[in-house]
Amino acid sequence: MSYQPEPDTGHTPPPLWVTTGTAFDGYKVVRQLGVVRGLMIRSRSVVGNLGAGLQQFVGGRQTVFMKMSDHARQEAYDLMIEHAAALGGNAIIAMRYDSNELAQGVSEILAYGTAVVIVPESQDTPAAQPPPA
Repeated sequence: MSYQPEPDTGHTPPPLWVTTGTAFDGYKVVRQLGVVRGLMIRSRSVVGNLGAGLQQFVGGRQTVFMKMSDHARQEAYDLMIEHAAALGGNAIIAMRYDSNELAQGVSEILAYGTAVVIVPESQDTPAAQPPPA
């Protein structure tokens, strides 16, 4: 079954813990729910291209591209979290980003990891709520 929510959901994703590692100190994984991902495809606008072109001409930091990339990564991250929550997860382990240029000025940003249910090490059953933030 494939799951990919609409990119602009208009609400904050549920709280989940996310790590690039495979564990959280003091918690244990009691169930693995599978790979989750969030995918964003972004293209630069004419205005963005113009602003970026001017920055390239002058040199230095490319803030137009930095802001666009950061925004796309955040959207992909939020979609990944929503995917994990929809599967019943309260955490994501082994989280990664990947990106590719699909065409001139069109980028794909992918956030992915493994959705899991974690509980405090002293607890044997899955928690009804996500771990405290």
